[in-house]
Amino acid sequence: MARRHKRFEVLEQRPVNKDGFVTEWAEVGLMAMGSPNDPKPSIKIENGKVVEMDGRTRDDMDFIELFIADRSINTDLAPQMMAKSAVEIARMIVDINVPRSEVVKVFSGLTPAKIAAVMDELNVVEMMMGLQKMRARRTPANQAHVTNLQDNPALLAADAAEATLYGFAEIETTVAVFNYGPLNALSLLVGGQTGRPGVLSQDALEESIELQLGMRGLTAYAETVSVYGTENVFVDGDDTPWSKSFLASAYASRGLKMRFTSGTGSEVQMAYAEGKSMLYLEIKCIMLTKGAGVQGLQNGSISCIGVPAGVPGGIRAVLGENLVTTCLDLEVASGNDQTFSHSDMRRTARLLMQMLPGTDFVCSGYSAVPNYDNMFAGSNVDADDMDDWLVIQRDLKVDGGLIPASEEEVIAIRNKAARALQAVYEEFGLPRITDEEVEAATYAYNSQDMPARDKAQDTKAAQDLLKRGITGIDVVKALAKRGFPEIAEAVLGIQKQRVSGDYLHTSAILDTKFNVIAAVNDLNDYAGPGTGYRLEGARWKQLADIRQAISPEMI
Repeated sequence: MARRHKRFEVLEQRPVNKDGFVTEWAEVGLMAMGSPNDPKPSIKIENGKVVEMDGRTRDDMDFIELFIADRSINTDLAPQMMAKSAVEIARMIVDINVPRSEVVKVFSGLTPAKIAAVMDELNVVEMMMGLQKMRARRTPANQAHVTNLQDNPALLAADAAEATLYGFAEIETTVAVFNYGPLNALSLLVGGQTGRPGVLSQDALEESIELQLGMRGLTAYAETVSVYGTENVFVDGDDTPWSKSFLASAYASRGLKMRFTSGTGSEVQMAYAEGKSMLYLEIKCIMLTKGAGVQGLQNGSISCIGVPAGVPGGIRAVLGENLVTTCLDLEVASGNDQTFSHSDMRRTARLLMQMLPGTDFVCSGYSAVPNYDNMFAGSNVDADDMDDWLVIQRDLKVDGGLIPASEEEVIAIRNKAARALQAVYEEFGLPRITDEEVEAATYAYNSQDMPARDKAQDTKAAQDLLKRGITGIDVVKALAKRGFPEIAEAVLGIQKQRVSGDYLHTSAILDTKFNVIAAVNDLNDYAGPGTGYRLEGARWKQLADIRQAISPEMI
């Protein structure tokens, strides 16, 4: 046996070498960007209709391309914009003298292949510069996952309250057991409004159940409405661009915020990449989203992150898809929501691509619970990383959407949320949440610290909640009756949003007074140094004052 170099023996034990890596394989789509099989940019328009796009005539287009050709391209501007070189458009993205609105105008007339060519002209630093300028909302924010392995309601409420106390503008749950969905939505609604009035919550379930929960006021938004870049993947899911558009209109017409979800690597993972690059297929998803009239997109590879992460330049492509979304004037929830690496250095490098320039939602699922309890398969960052996140914000003077909280504040808010949910359960006649459970949820690290519940009774109660027609207004009444008027007022504020529809604007979030902050009233105005969002004043003091810092008053 050949003698080994001792440093290589040590290197092979490093966490990064537990990750999987592959060489490029264009024929099956294992290529992040610039595949030789990607089409060449072209467009031909007759009588205001696209008759050829990226080398394919209408007769040869699949249904995704037809949808994009008819709904996603400004045919009045397309000839002029397509005439610009890819490098010229790329330079417009990073040029501080070219306003965001001008870049959006250019992208409205580009085809998928042209956009892919533009992205290929940018390195990651240039993409980050572009993302800082092109995100729709001026003020960055963040979103959290709140789930647990036992679907324990008291723990969900307490974790939701802690997450929102830390400043998350949106919180998302899903289930370990499918039938628990309505109870999990109820836990997040009550817990979320306890920690931060104005937070938006969702429950990622089968789409018809999601829509029911939203219409009843138990959730405020949805984003797990998936779209894909090849026809075969769509067909596998019994969907089309038109069916997804119809679903989007159902949400919007009922006053519910929603985003589509897509991501590089999904078509490869489902074996229908057609030999195209991951980014090219994702650009088709983004343009489809634009054409459907949806306000935004959750992308950044999402649950497929292991695929682009395994090929050369894959994390660059993930950043590219986030940037394309903003260039098409859509809200972006930019991923960082699934773990993909054993290496802390790789996890951080992937995160900083979105955290430093800032996006509408830096994570589309920061796990506010330990990853043991994350039913979305584990996040790139979890509850154990909270102090690291807060220190990085402070170190680099960047706003990643989160604020420090003391142990005393966290304990108090967790207890209040668990007690509020206990009261709602009593009012609705749901299986009892005991004082023991409230106490355990107040101090728990994860669901292993919680007393067992009767899952059969909880499952029955969750389905009964739907049959009884319980709504958000019933939750308001229960909270007010049981001595939690301020939480009742916050839950009522969420119900009012479905009537006003103000949070259907691009990149909309709510502040603690239920004022809408969106691209219409908080439009990104970055135009170089001294402009755009600046971390300063009270907000900077808030982020700088972490609990670990020693002040002169403490000496």
